[in-house]
Amino acid sequence: MAEGLRRNRNVKIVATLGPASNEEHVVEELFKAGADVFRLNLSHGTHDEIRKRHHIIRRVEKKFGRPICILADLQGPKLRCGKFKGEMAELVVGKSFRFDNKDTLGDSNRVNLPGFEVFQGLKVGSTVLVNDGKIRLIVKEVGSDFVDTEVVVGGVLSDRKGINVPDQVLPLSALSEKDISDLEFVCDLGIEWLGLSFVQRASDIKDARKLVKDRAAVLAKIEKPSAVDAFDEILSEADAVMVARGDLGVELPIETLPPIQKRLVRQCRASGKPVIVATQMMESMITSPVPTRAEVSDVAQAIYEGADAIMLSAESAVGDYPVEAVRTMNSIATEVEKEQTYRQVIESSRIPLKRGVSDAITVAAREVAETTNVKVICCFTHTGTTAALTSRERPRVPIIALTPKISIARRIALNWGLHCIVTEELNRFKMAVVNAAKAARQYGFAKDKDKIIVIAGVPFNVPGTTNILRVAPADEKQIFEGEVN
Repeated sequence: MAEGLRRNRNVKIVATLGPASNEEHVVEELFKAGADVFRLNLSHGTHDEIRKRHHIIRRVEKKFGRPICILADLQGPKLRCGKFKGEMAELVVGKSFRFDNKDTLGDSNRVNLPGFEVFQGLKVGSTVLVNDGKIRLIVKEVGSDFVDTEVVVGGVLSDRKGINVPDQVLPLSALSEKDISDLEFVCDLGIEWLGLSFVQRASDIKDARKLVKDRAAVLAKIEKPSAVDAFDEILSEADAVMVARGDLGVELPIETLPPIQKRLVRQCRASGKPVIVATQMMESMITSPVPTRAEVSDVAQAIYEGADAIMLSAESAVGDYPVEAVRTMNSIATEVEKEQTYRQVIESSRIPLKRGVSDAITVAAREVAETTNVKVICCFTHTGTTAALTSRERPRVPIIALTPKISIARRIALNWGLHCIVTEELNRFKMAVVNAAKAARQYGFAKDKDKIIVIAGVPFNVPGTTNILRVAPADEKQIFEGEVN
């Protein structure tokens, strides 16, 4: 059973839960198919529905005895237009269209905009995109209670469609009243990661962290041009990043997305912070049992870039083939990582970062593993830092992360290559080596005659003290006997 739980790949798979994956047997199948992290999308579903999904995940976790990571994704301050007479209206190219604060149904000439005060910061000439960028307008006049625009690209606009303003940083808080309520709910419920939507600046992360109060790690979703521009500052404040290509692809020229994705992933890798590539990775599998060849290539590209995780959204939440989508993504990842080219790409894109002893130890572990016949790197971690630094190195051998804290084991399950195990509280390095050897054999990473690497910090249970590396036998009897040759 234990060996069967081992993933034969390093990149992690995030699966979003929704109406198509509400039942426990489906969540169980998603996990068995390869899902390492489950995403709870707070844009959809009541608190009762979210609580039910959370409880299901924890029951699946208990059944299989393997830590499962939960990411709760806040809706964020998404601007949406009001409702129309007949539920839709056609906007004609060259015609005027007004956004205002009148609480009446819209038509082809105007519509209400909830949260209109935000729009008052718009400038003449600014671009307004509606319905995922399908409709484009240019601001012509900004009044005290209206914004007049000209329709540049027309089309049919229906109720509550999203609005994007790519040209400006709007005076929006990253946390709406709903977000604050949702944040308190999921943090009290118990999650590992909180996804912050539509981040515009580093201060958005700071504001969220004050409310989170160390109950979860904070992940910044990059989906606005302003976030791309301020990425260095955002990355320094966030614990992880999601390259959310949906809204980003609306607000930026579509051809700029691949280089932006590559640059952001590389920066995250250099910092040692997890990065997820998300949105429309296998969109066709919402209605088809197989992806397109372009989608397979897209998934593979994110893996070649060294992303920590790749994510399914609607594919697993509302699609007709949620389990097949996870299974397909797992197969793609497994096949890509087998290829020699994958290792060449990963290793050529390493960025040296040696800030102290902990960095040096994890670099040394990777180098020893790559120059000797060592089967696995075992790292003991109290806060997750040692494991994250080891993951950052993207070694050729597997990584076992051992921690006495289930909360840490769950959180670092997002990181590339980490096989997370909850172990007993230890006070001696020798017993850490013994436990590492047992885990390596139990989960099929090593056999009695093999060698393993063990890294840890002494004294134990003190954060930031990674300072020791040992090459040891996988047979704990040899460890006790002192036979380390």
